[in-house]
Amino acid sequence: MHGGDGARAARPGVAGPEERWLAAVMHAAFFLLLAASLSRFLLRHPGEPRTPWIIALSAVLALLYVLGPVLGATPNPRRLLWLGAVVGVWVVLVILAPSYAWCAVPLFYTGLRTLPTRAALALVTVLTALVVAAQLRLADGFDPNLAFAPPAVAAVATAVFVHMQRQTARQRALIDDLLRTRRELAATERREGTLAERQRLSMEIHDTLAQGLSSQRMLLQAADRVWDTDAAAARTHVRTAESIADRGLAEARRLVHDLAPVDLAEAGPDPAYALPAALRALAGRESGAGLAVRFHPEGTPVPLTAQARSALLRIAQGALANVREHAGAGTAALTLTYLDDQVVLDVADDGRGFSPPAPGGGRAGRGHGLPAIRARAARLGGTLTVESAPGEGTVLSVVVPLGDGAAGGSHDERD
Repeated sequence: MHGGDGARAARPGVAGPEERWLAAVMHAAFFLLLAASLSRFLLRHPGEPRTPWIIALSAVLALLYVLGPVLGATPNPRRLLWLGAVVGVWVVLVILAPSYAWCAVPLFYTGLRTLPTRAALALVTVLTALVVAAQLRLADGFDPNLAFAPPAVAAVATAVFVHMQRQTARQRALIDDLLRTRRELAATERREGTLAERQRLSMEIHDTLAQGLSSQRMLLQAADRVWDTDAAAARTHVRTAESIADRGLAEARRLVHDLAPVDLAEAGPDPAYALPAALRALAGRESGAGLAVRFHPEGTPVPLTAQARSALLRIAQGALANVREHAGAGTAALTLTYLDDQVVLDVADDGRGFSPPAPGGGRAGRGHGLPAIRARAARLGGTLTVESAPGEGTVLSVVVPLGDGAAGGSHDERD
């Protein structure tokens, strides 16, 4: 056994504390048994012709054993040659002095750590046979205990060692599987986070820049239609489009900076009244060009998280964009209602109405707006309800529970 033998538990070159401890014990046991065998021989057979050979071979065996760590832990031709040399010197010593048979125990361990299982078992069998033969030579006659005890001990020790080795291999494989699974989960989470961020950005762009551009287009088309007949009205449309463009520019800069809605940033620091103030500003800004928007707060405002405030404001923006683009309405109403355990945002219009899709039935021709609103509500743990019929207007209602996901007021400004 050498310093690297404890390294081949399940992966060559990787030694844990248990393997290093076992290797140290086997080192100490080998040199202790070697010294004891040499001492016993010198005490019982002083001055014999074979004594110099015994001393020299003992020194060679000790030197070979010490050189083992230089060869590393991975099985290779040099290490196999080293093991053969160690076993060969030991066999010669056992033939010359049977007391050296006790050194076989550490050599069992070395063979089991170095060779494949079948080759190691063959080596253990040969070494055990030599131990039995050597012990019987030392005995005065046949001793069943000396004949059968070494094989039994070798069998038990080998079985325990092989079992522990396989257990270690299974544990290493399990750890590798867990590490691989953790890496795969981390990669999946990164991909999901990327997709969620893309969806969030698409909703931000739809609810700000796309809505603003749509309103500008409608206002400029209206100005173009009355340009020759009503210059004052045309200029009013152009100024309104310019105001929307300024607002869109501010939203774009805010989007680049931190994605926080401009209206909320300008509504003041009070988290309870920031959303009502932002919705009132939104209603005032959206009024004009044939559409009157009113805002009605109901109930006592409570502080909402920045995520909830931002999401509800974006929902209102998206709903009003749908009203302006699709409904052909003359009036619209924003209603924010605070109840005991939830907050409700209603957007109603008197437009042409439509046939709402069944739950999970898709967009029904309403573009990106309704899916984006539904996604925002779901992220807050809320629900979206759409009530409409052709020729009867539309009522869009978002209900958000006032739980940990909505109540508060000190969270990240991004939704």
